Amino acid sequence: MKTSEIGQYVDQLLEMVINETIPKGPHRGSIFGLVDSVYSREGCDKRVVVFGGGTGLSTVVGGNSRLAEWPENPFVGLKQEFSTMDVVVCTTDDGGSTGLLLKELPMIGIGDFRKVLLSLILSENLQETYGLDDVATGQLVRAIHAVFNYRFPEGFRKFRCVANPLLLLPQDLRKTVPRPLSNLLISLGTYISQGGDGPTISPGGHCLGNLMLTSAIFKSAGRTIDHPPGLAAITEGIELLSRAIGVPPGTLHPATATPGQLVLRYSNGVAVRGQDKSAITRRHLPIDRVSIECCDAPLVSPAVCNAIREADIILFAPGSLYTSIMPILQVPAIVQAIRENRKALKILGANFLVQAGETDISRRRWNRGLYVSELVEAYGHNVEGGAEGLFDVVLSANLEHISGDVLRNYALEGKSPIYLDRSRVESLGVLPLEATVYSPERLKRAGVIHHDPQKFALAVRTLLVAHQRLGLNRKHASSRTIPARSSNNTVTGAPPLCCYYREADAVLAEKRFHPRSLREIMREIIWENRDIRITHLKFFRAAQIIPASRWTRSKEWDNVLGYYDPEDGLLKIHEQVSDDPERIRDNLLIALGESLLGQYVEGRCWVNPENGNQWGARRYEIRLRPVEERRCFLDDGALRTYLRLARMMPKPHDPNTFGITLNDREGFLPPGLLFGLLYAWYLNNAYGEIMEYEMSLLRWPPQKLIPYQLEERTRKQALVRFFRNVVFQHRDE
Repeated sequence: MKTSEIGQYVDQLLEMVINETIPKGPHRGSIFGLVDSVYSREGCDKRVVVFGGGTGLSTVVGGNSRLAEWPENPFVGLKQEFSTMDVVVCTTDDGGSTGLLLKELPMIGIGDFRKVLLSLILSENLQETYGLDDVATGQLVRAIHAVFNYRFPEGFRKFRCVANPLLLLPQDLRKTVPRPLSNLLISLGTYISQGGDGPTISPGGHCLGNLMLTSAIFKSAGRTIDHPPGLAAITEGIELLSRAIGVPPGTLHPATATPGQLVLRYSNGVAVRGQDKSAITRRHLPIDRVSIECCDAPLVSPAVCNAIREADIILFAPGSLYTSIMPILQVPAIVQAIRENRKALKILGANFLVQAGETDISRRRWNRGLYVSELVEAYGHNVEGGAEGLFDVVLSANLEHISGDVLRNYALEGKSPIYLDRSRVESLGVLPLEATVYSPERLKRAGVIHHDPQKFALAVRTLLVAHQRLGLNRKHASSRTIPARSSNNTVTGAPPLCCYYREADAVLAEKRFHPRSLREIMREIIWENRDIRITHLKFFRAAQIIPASRWTRSKEWDNVLGYYDPEDGLLKIHEQVSDDPERIRDNLLIALGESLLGQYVEGRCWVNPENGNQWGARRYEIRLRPVEERRCFLDDGALRTYLRLARMMPKPHDPNTFGITLNDREGFLPPGLLFGLLYAWYLNNAYGEIMEYEMSLLRWPPQKLIPYQLEERTRKQALVRFFRNVVFQHRDE
């Protein structure tokens, strides 16, 4: 059969099984025999390995455990269809409760573990462990769900409900918790409470399940918080909670035990650190590359590698392309194990809709979101060695029966379906398939398109049966066109994020802030923008709000209300923005950027050009201080490179004098202000947004520009590269 014929055949099989469009019963030959094999639960004893993170992963393995109604139907999904399953979770999450933990402790991101841990609960395990009947099991699941998902309000500092989590439950549910589980939760809560033996973690903003898991891991590590818990401690902590709440031991694994963070590079060359930042920053550009920065070489459990090599199905769960799946595939040992398994059926679960900030802008055409073929190509572009051997089948949702009203509502939110371009996917050597794997109940009740865990799991088992008959992992395409990354781009040697935060806090403690609230704002800025190097904080001595009567900054060039004054070493913010936290952050970042140049200028002036002023021309010049007097972040060579990129050229016979000649009405950003604006824009274009217009040429393909614009585009590309490599110290490829 040709690839297209196999695809149509399996599409039909999926719809028959999932929608039960034919009667169950004995059939002979053709597609009906495969349907009977699925109904007879063939393949349930096969081994499945699932990769992912966030809501998508928890939904397909056992239902979305974040939903309030999850306890009403918790025993669904892949865990009910397959007896042996290993779930490998992304560890670069750094938002919400997890982000608060990473500020304090040297650890991996565990926020996604809580969701998956709940989703993996099995009724038979709870009944066997605690001797419960069905009714009591249902009540216990409700209690566990309530405790693990409870989130303390921001700023909450009382430890009573941490030390005894059952106090959060209504009296009727509290009685359903068996004493061994109650004792364990109290033990773990007490360990991290004030006066406990472990690290004291203030509960404000945290999910209680995250605190329980953190406590279990650090308790297993032997109370040390001086270095990250090892693989054994992480595994032991996960297993302790798994056994206690009915999760099969050995099911849940971290992708790596080594702490690290995500690095995203956009098509304009800007590279930024942090998974959560990618979600809140809107670059309005396609993502070009993904990598991770780790404390050490990423350590993977041998059990994970063995499970991958022995798996019958390897599944990439639906979820965030660049922040849930791709970080896992930056771990070389995992990629190698996937490629070494040549017998497994490897399935890529495609999302229903494009995701803002990740898949909403195609690298091929910026006026639309990614197609399914571009999802496949993204793996080739971001994984060492390309997408070869990673997956055989891509499973997409069949949305043809979704009403126009629902799709219109999504479109109003900037979301559109991910289009399955079958022929192009086939040309990449991957079999494209469609199935109705969304939840009709949630569609009818809430008007949203979400994966149905039972339908998705049934689709996976159907594909396994089809694979056993048809060999879906045979490569049908005659050629492959997926671009491949030639080398691994994982950076090692980065300190744990808590060390970065503490070091930054120590530097800020030596400086004066007026009002004091500026210090907290600066701390938040630094955490949210971890591309800021610690050395960037050493060139100012104080920050303060300046009354309008004392504002001496010239407004000849700009109306920016924050700057660095090299005369007194202050970051100065105009009182006009004092009631607007976002504008304070904006101007603080600009002023911080300016401070990196220190006292590099000995003098500045306007001079008449040599040909007089008959053309309305004027010339601006600066003279550099001697190197030893500058107190500048940039060394002499880097400073001179930057000035040239800022259009300031050295005098032929006076290399310490730089200048630019302008016509009478030509606009100009002095190099100090330009540096500050670029610094803020690079970190978060929502701040230095005044630079969005200046840098907009980077959005245009070179072939559409005239020579002058092309020259300007090249210069601005060089500026971005300078900030990426020199100022923010990203490793270039």
